[in-house]
Amino acid sequence: MAAEYSVVQTDFKTGAVVARLPIAALSFTHTLNASGSATVTIPLFAPEADPESLSPGVSGLAVLRDGVPVWGGALWGLSADIAAGTLALSASGFHSHYKGRYFLEGWHMRDREQSELLRWWFSYHNAQNGIGTEVSLAPTGVKRTAIWTRYELKSVAEAIEEMADNVNGFNFRYVPYWAEPGKRIGHRFVTAPRSGGAAKHSLAHRVNCDVTRVSYDSAALCTTAYVSGADAGNGEKLIGIAESRVASARMAQRVMVGTYPDVKESRTLIDRAWATINAGSVPVAIPELTLYPGHARPQDVVPGDVAATRVDAGYVALYEEFVITECATTVDTTGGESVSLALASKELWSNANAS
Repeated sequence: MAAEYSVVQTDFKTGAVVARLPIAALSFTHTLNASGSATVTIPLFAPEADPESLSPGVSGLAVLRDGVPVWGGALWGLSADIAAGTLALSASGFHSHYKGRYFLEGWHMRDREQSELLRWWFSYHNAQNGIGTEVSLAPTGVKRTAIWTRYELKSVAEAIEEMADNVNGFNFRYVPYWAEPGKRIGHRFVTAPRSGGAAKHSLAHRVNCDVTRVSYDSAALCTTAYVSGADAGNGEKLIGIAESRVASARMAQRVMVGTYPDVKESRTLIDRAWATINAGSVPVAIPELTLYPGHARPQDVVPGDVAATRVDAGYVALYEEFVITECATTVDTTGGESVSLALASKELWSNANAS
């Protein structure tokens, strides 16, 4: 039996449901440590296509599967096809809001638990005309230093992404839910260990999925990483350096250079250098696949989950664990859903220990 999909328009600031939209086409994507996206097509002349109510930057959208919110975010663009009589709505997940929120007064905290920093950042920015993101995070045992002046205009989204990408960082996502059933959509910010933990899914080519493509990328491969930071005050920049003996033993030297002009702590730069080394420890295999119908619901396959994957097709011989980096769902006119995944080598996302 096909799942029943619907889309509700909300007030993005409050999450209050404004209208239920008639769907002509629907697709939505969850992306690891990023905003994700959704495209909804509705009839151009439907009463719900109301320019007084449905407005980019003001309205929100939430996708419901059998009445349960599975995607939520902000409406940022519309495209009217007058000849076809359709209106395409382009939305991005809640993280996109924080790309437009900045530390306008700067921020200065040293050696604080990273979950505590996240709570403060969300609390501070939602107290000032925000979107009410809920945050409930357990301590991680990892301390960070965050120092930016008001002149650096650091965005909240960038701060979260950089902290997540560090050694001993984390994966994050925003989860929509019914705060008041049928009336208001809420959302919360959640994190998970960067390592992804034990495999939650078993994917086998031509058993429960079709692996359509596998690409291999060595762009990040390196033996040594140099990361520069802010000016130390004497005309020289702070530097973090990391080198992999394992990589140096099997390949010629290859140096990756990164620049973080707002980082003022040597320890942070060293962590970022090691994160670069870990991400470049092996060539990245990137499988793309489509799940067989009925194998899993979109909400069961979460970016950041680890999947044990088996593919045997000529050059492609993969029998290893991958991290799910993207889950894309397309719903056809009959309500049938197609779920496609993109994956990346687990080593790319570990960043757990200096190698």
